Amino acid sequence: MKIRHLQIFLSVCDHENSVTQAAKALFMSQPSVTQAIHELEEYYKVRLFDRLSRRLYLTAAGEEFQSYARRLMGIYEDMENRFSNWDGTGVLRIGASMTWGTSLMPRIMHEFRKRYPNTHTRVIIQPSRFLQDKIMQNELDLALLETPVQNSALHADHLFSDRLCVITSADDEITENKMTKEEFAKREFLLREPGSGSRDIFEQVMERSGLSVTPVWEAESTTALLNAVEQGMGITVLPRLLVQESALEGRIKEVKVQDLDFRQDFYVVYHKDKLITRLIKDFIACSADVLHIV
Repeated sequence: MKIRHLQIFLSVCDHENSVTQAAKALFMSQPSVTQAIHELEEYYKVRLFDRLSRRLYLTAAGEEFQSYARRLMGIYEDMENRFSNWDGTGVLRIGASMTWGTSLMPRIMHEFRKRYPNTHTRVIIQPSRFLQDKIMQNELDLALLETPVQNSALHADHLFSDRLCVITSADDEITENKMTKEEFAKREFLLREPGSGSRDIFEQVMERSGLSVTPVWEAESTTALLNAVEQGMGITVLPRLLVQESALEGRIKEVKVQDLDFRQDFYVVYHKDKLITRLIKDFIACSADVLHIV
């Protein structure tokens, strides 16, 4: 069994179990791809795919083999990148969730480039669920997220704690900027999309309090939510770091809700099998330093 066998097997998996599409992507003939899969199955004495009506379906063994293959290929690619560029500065591939990317990532990258001017970085800003998939596919070295991960193959280090703010329009005539949780639940809510970090935190806190709401707005854009709140269209819950400027300018105001605490934790996430290089350690340390003064 060779590395090439794993590459071919994973390419078939990544192309919806299509030998034809995998062959095109790998610039190979279909019989060569089929032969490589057959050699794997012969080597391990196990069936990786079921063949039904001229289509391939991963077996239970195939799904488990895919997990091992991805881990091995991730380590192999790390080794190739590291030692092929031993005399270079390397490239650090970083993912950041929407909250990180909007407020914290520019500050972190500014400081990191000052400290390590010869280091090359690539940054992707996407919702947390997509970034976790990219780590699993070894398309990212690490990601900065605001929610814990559920995937047992990923490791999360806690970096920072903050809070989510309940905000409403500056013209909202709420008494002393306070309300009960029952009053809160009756408001019209403008929320981030399901699966976002702040939405997950909001729903967990509400569920623990026995409360449930149906939002009138859902958006991936924090700016859209802030603008809607300013126009008096409802109430929202967003990270303090993203709303503090609008609050200072008097365009919105924060509301305290009795017995509800929307705590937000920030993490750096990477694969458990990831080789933590000096470059990665330097970036994590720099991130912690910036967060300490936020």
